[in-house]
Amino acid sequence: MPIPDFQTLMLPLLKFAADGKEHTQAEAISILAKEFKLTQNELEEMLPSGKQSSFDNRIAWAKFHMKKAGLFDFPRRAFFQITDLGKQVLTKNPPKIGVAFLKQYPGYLEFVTASKSENEKPARPEIVEDNATPEEVMAKGYSDIRRALASDLLERVINFSTTPIQFEYLVIDLLVKMGYGGNRKEAGKHLGKSGDGGIDGIIQEDKLGLDMIYIQAKCWNTDKIVSRPEIDKFIGALARKGAKKGVFITTSSFARGVRESESKSDMKIVLIDGNELADLMIDYNVGVSVSNIYEIKRVDSDYFGDQ
Repeated sequence: MPIPDFQTLMLPLLKFAADGKEHTQAEAISILAKEFKLTQNELEEMLPSGKQSSFDNRIAWAKFHMKKAGLFDFPRRAFFQITDLGKQVLTKNPPKIGVAFLKQYPGYLEFVTASKSENEKPARPEIVEDNATPEEVMAKGYSDIRRALASDLLERVINFSTTPIQFEYLVIDLLVKMGYGGNRKEAGKHLGKSGDGGIDGIIQEDKLGLDMIYIQAKCWNTDKIVSRPEIDKFIGALARKGAKKGVFITTSSFARGVRESESKSDMKIVLIDGNELADLMIDYNVGVSVSNIYEIKRVDSDYFGDQ
């Protein structure tokens, strides 16, 4: 079954802690994972940040919201415990506990609507009754922004590269940022000078120049597909050079089956389509600049010791 959202986890988590004992997050994860019959893959599913599992994150937020409502207490570092109010809630046998349910408690209502004064805007916005945790909301927003940026970036690359050499220099800029070629000046020396129609440039694999990588760069409109003959032409050019490594980069896409058949070649050929090119440009800051930086911080438990 899919991983339950953090609001769905609230009631089972409260029932788990009904014994009144102090419990850890790890204990809750173990018990609730069995209750919801989660697979190992589901337990290992990570947030986009890669620093916390989705299930762990959702349990943590379920605890946090119920603590603000007074149903949980955090008696010491890394432990949580049900309160008398939490036990009273369980005696009423609610069918579900969620954000809307918690708003009946003054402590929680104060938390979600807190303001510095009646004449000022709220210090924190009203919490939306959504099933996504804040990290998941931010990750979704980031993903949407990145997809839009990648689409715009790819369109700009195609319009910018009015001549083949312009696109080849863009590719060189990217590969140098990725750690290949030493520097742009040295890498650019080999552009358009390979003497072979199937190769557009050569770049050093490392800064010492121990091996060379041959490049084919095709700046095509997205509706034009790179077919197998184009790849065969590139492989033939590599063979004539006695080369074993090549990168074929295009702003368009590859025909079906090209990638699968290419993996069977004795040569090491990397195929990068338009979507992958845009992603790499974003990752290595080629043609993009930072607009905003948001730091997500959390309480430093080590600073406060076991208090």
